[in-house]
Amino acid sequence: MDTDSPEGARPRTNAPEFTVSEISGAIKRTLEGTFGRVRIRGEITELKAYPSGHIYLALKDEGAKIRAIIWRFAVPRLSLRPENGIEVIATGKVSSYGERSDYQLIIDRLEFAGEGALLARVEALRKKLGAEGLFDEAAKKPLPLLPRVVGVVSSEKGAVIQDIRTTIARRFPRHVILWPVPVQGQGAAERIAEAIRGFSRLPRHLPRPDVLIVARGGGSLEDLMAFNEEVVIRAVADCPIPLISAVGHETDTTLIDFASDRRAPTPTAAAELAVPSRTDLMAAIAQTAARLVQCGQASMDRARLRLSRVEARMPDLPGLVGAARQRLDDRTERLALAPAALIARKRGALDAVGHRLPHPRETLARHRHGLGLLQHRATAGLHRLTAQAHARLARIPAAGAALQRLLERRQTVLHRLPDPAPRVAARLREGRLRLDGLSARLEGASYQGVLARGFALLRDAEGEPLTSAAAIAPGARVTATLHDGSRDLVAEGEAPPRTPPRRRPDASAAAPEQGSLL
Repeated sequence: MDTDSPEGARPRTNAPEFTVSEISGAIKRTLEGTFGRVRIRGEITELKAYPSGHIYLALKDEGAKIRAIIWRFAVPRLSLRPENGIEVIATGKVSSYGERSDYQLIIDRLEFAGEGALLARVEALRKKLGAEGLFDEAAKKPLPLLPRVVGVVSSEKGAVIQDIRTTIARRFPRHVILWPVPVQGQGAAERIAEAIRGFSRLPRHLPRPDVLIVARGGGSLEDLMAFNEEVVIRAVADCPIPLISAVGHETDTTLIDFASDRRAPTPTAAAELAVPSRTDLMAAIAQTAARLVQCGQASMDRARLRLSRVEARMPDLPGLVGAARQRLDDRTERLALAPAALIARKRGALDAVGHRLPHPRETLARHRHGLGLLQHRATAGLHRLTAQAHARLARIPAAGAALQRLLERRQTVLHRLPDPAPRVAARLREGRLRLDGLSARLEGASYQGVLARGFALLRDAEGEPLTSAAAIAPGARVTATLHDGSRDLVAEGEAPPRTPPRRRPDASAAAPEQGSLL
């Protein structure tokens, strides 16, 4: 440096001078030339999608963070949807943004950072949807036996749809409706879910599928991630049509397999589950028809055998009819004679008890005689009283006139009294009716009436009635009283040892003498 230069002059140097734009461009060219295309692993953060279609984000790890951008034209080609918190491997080129002096990664491809991260994400989603009941076995719908229309959600390109068509045509030709969708890549999950919902919303004038098949061929875990998305699982769970999932090969398992009504290991197996085999159905129908014919023939043979056995055991019907007719004639003849015999039997019973009943005239004459005696006694007593009164009046002169008048009035009253004979006759009739009622009641309550019907009264040697068989000892003497007399009986068996007869307590001897109260 020159020290002799005047004060204030600019120092001279050999370093070139750059403008900001020049140095920014140089840094950009250096970054792009040095690194070129790189793959960076990190966790997505600060994700933001702009209305223009560009997506801005940042990738970070434990020690640093780098900004990144996904241009609008690259978004549809992504194999997964970027989300905050997931670990990915981003492929692109490193560049710089000169206006802010920042460097950033231009991303054109995204993939999950290994299968462990993918499986962890799938497992977390499976637990979440399982807790909501989307995988419950009770909610799964049965498949129809023979659907008229089979709906298929798959790609129109590839061997999957051809395998399904060929299998259905071979087993049982049915109408197949294909809803073409992309089966991997960005937006595939939304298209698949929309296709499942679209089949459910078809108008009535269009053929609506009776069963749905969601299928695709094999691939890596990243290729099958569209069938692990939540939007697809919810669409399958809400689908009113029975749905069969056939995603990947037999060893591949996706979340759609848990939500579907049936899982098939391959698309061909899904077609076999959707429609039955016509050959197998015809063979089953023929076998069932043969078994029905055989069962019918066996039933007819058994019925014919039972009919033959019953026919052999059946009696002679004409003979039974003749015997029944003979019994009817006999009953008819006996019925004609029965009233006369009954009347004769009742008349004989009435004659047997009639001579013991008093004649009403005799009873009336007896009561009339008693009434006459009473009337005679009353008249005699009245005359006796009158004579006694006359004698007393004769002994009392002072009261003679008054007593005479009293006697005259009494005599007048006696002459005016009506004849007591009608009233006495009425009293007699009432007494006779009451007597008849009391006699009937006495006859009904009397044990003599019971003895007359064939019963007997048993008494022991002391005259006490016997009411139970246990009270009669073998060899004991028993007196049987019937309606027309008594008989002495001896009970069968050996006589028990003689015991002294019981003595009735003497009331006069037992009762203490009562002393005088005075």
